[in-house]
Amino acid sequence: MLLDNVSPDNYTYPLLFQASASQFEGKLIHGHVLHLGFDCDVYVSNTLIIFYAGIDSMRDARKVFDECTVLDSVTWNSILAGYVQAGDVKEAMWVYDHMPERSVIASNSMIVLFGKKGSVSEAHRLFDRMAERDLVSWSALISCYEQNGMYEEGLSVFVKMIVSGIMVDKVVILSVLSSCAQLSDVRMGKLTHALSVKVGIESYVNLRNALINMYSKCGEVKSAELLFNSGQCLDLISWNSMISGYLRGGLVAQARALFDIMPEKDIVSWSTMISGYAQDDKFLETLDLFQEMQIQGVRPDETTLVSVLSACTHMAALEQGKWIHAYIKKNGMKMNVFLGTTLIDMYMKLGCVENALEVFNGIDEKGVSTWNALISGLTMNGSVDKSLETFLEMEKYGVAPNEITFVAVLGACRQMGLVDEGKNYFSSMLRDYRIEANVKHYGCMVDLLGRAGRLKEAEELIESMPMAPDVATWGALLGACKKHGDNQMGARVGKKLVELQPDHDGFHVLLSNIYASKGNWEGVHEIRETMTKNRVHKTPGCSMIEADGTVHEFLAGDKTHPKINEIENMLDEMAKKLKMAGYAPDINDVSFDIDQEEKETSLSRHSEKLAIAFGLVNIPAPMPIRIMKNLRICNDCHSVAKLVSKAFDREIVVRDRHLFHHFKQGSCSCKDYW
Repeated sequence: MLLDNVSPDNYTYPLLFQASASQFEGKLIHGHVLHLGFDCDVYVSNTLIIFYAGIDSMRDARKVFDECTVLDSVTWNSILAGYVQAGDVKEAMWVYDHMPERSVIASNSMIVLFGKKGSVSEAHRLFDRMAERDLVSWSALISCYEQNGMYEEGLSVFVKMIVSGIMVDKVVILSVLSSCAQLSDVRMGKLTHALSVKVGIESYVNLRNALINMYSKCGEVKSAELLFNSGQCLDLISWNSMISGYLRGGLVAQARALFDIMPEKDIVSWSTMISGYAQDDKFLETLDLFQEMQIQGVRPDETTLVSVLSACTHMAALEQGKWIHAYIKKNGMKMNVFLGTTLIDMYMKLGCVENALEVFNGIDEKGVSTWNALISGLTMNGSVDKSLETFLEMEKYGVAPNEITFVAVLGACRQMGLVDEGKNYFSSMLRDYRIEANVKHYGCMVDLLGRAGRLKEAEELIESMPMAPDVATWGALLGACKKHGDNQMGARVGKKLVELQPDHDGFHVLLSNIYASKGNWEGVHEIRETMTKNRVHKTPGCSMIEADGTVHEFLAGDKTHPKINEIENMLDEMAKKLKMAGYAPDINDVSFDIDQEEKETSLSRHSEKLAIAFGLVNIPAPMPIRIMKNLRICNDCHSVAKLVSKAFDREIVVRDRHLFHHFKQGSCSCKDYW
């Protein structure tokens, strides 16, 4: 055009700005505008403002605005829209306040901006001052409330909108359905669904997806399923929403069946299904599906990895957990607070303190949950001094502790019997941090006092609690009675617990053990009869150990393992070395009215002993033998593990229900205080 000496006019430049793909091109055209004097043309100036705002260059947009000799409504609305898009409340307010005439569009834009910035009251005040409102005004205010978690207020505005006779559109309906889903307000959700049918917008796929999500979150899985099955134009979000709905309703098999027949899957599909397995405690399926995801070449996101790490923790699958950690490093994934905390938690719960500390030190942004994971993990692994030092370090870094922090700190004091320190931390929590003590804090204090043998003081604390003590608190006192041989208080507390929670096997077993320690076999048989009558079954002892990437499970007395012959031979070798070391079986925890030899045989078949024998055979030195036990380790197994660690010169790590026991050269990290 220029080569043919055809002069551009004020219609040419707006077209060129719209076609510009970069700031460089736009600047060149802007130079032409200034050279030929078209900068005074309001049409060209408005297009320039829109162009610069569109490439996030508000400084240039404002310069054009300030140099305009003529400003019309488009000019004002364009610069305002730019600031709204940039999220600049201060400059947007200046423009809005100086507008010669505030249009409905301008007011709507400000409501949207206030919503994005969380200034809900400002948005509502502006809405109330508007002389004229349109559908977008109502929609913007409802979305403002929904975006800021004020769902009830948003629904209230929606009701007023309907009463005012304003016709709805799908944007409004989407915001309302989101609020209904968050509130589990299925009644309002159904009314909104009926309204969408009435105005003829139900068939929109994004609206159908919102309805599926709403019904799922409200527990109406059948309604969600009906919508899904009747949909003619389903997209990927529809499938993912229905899978999520099944999982929320506990219908894991249906979710997997739908997942398997999906025409296509994205990362959300895989992540949703993997997370669903993990949340339903199907940890083996979690790991299997993650493996399948890797085979398919799908790159996992942080949410997926958090679920898989959780499964590794529960399955004691350390090698797989380490592989995921290496994957995170190799692929340069950001170690955010959530992922980092989960990784620390896994390493701590699998007894790898050094690995956990490495992760912690490598996280740039540490949240309170990250510090909590480290403090509780160190305690769990017997490093109480380091745990309490970490709490002091947390305070120095200016991270405010929360109620979970103090559960971890009081737990550290409990672990080592630091009664005075525990009392001081408890008082500091109330006085210095203004954190109200909950039942878990009181439970820690009762356990702390009970373990230290101050049973009467522990019982008095329970009686003085401002809330009703839970069964865990009474259970801590019962355990302390068993530990210190106060059979009278133990029998009284045990009976109370059995009455409070008749289906809890642990309390029955503890009470039975107390009776057995007194030789009260009649009481033991009475407890057994009560358990049979109430259909209470004792949870069998189960120990897990990982070898060569495979997790092996052992039950007490187990003889089904493929390598049982090798395990039996190792048990015999262990018995010989233990006898040479002066080992004598501790039969106090065997609550059966049977002879001495039978009790000793019963002890030798505990699941952790089988796992230790398996580890000695299959895990080469110097690798630690890592075992996860679902119940508290008994006194005899604890003694055996200590002696085996010295006799075979092997490090043995046992995680029981309460903490880790690191056995090295005949000693344990718990210092025999557990």
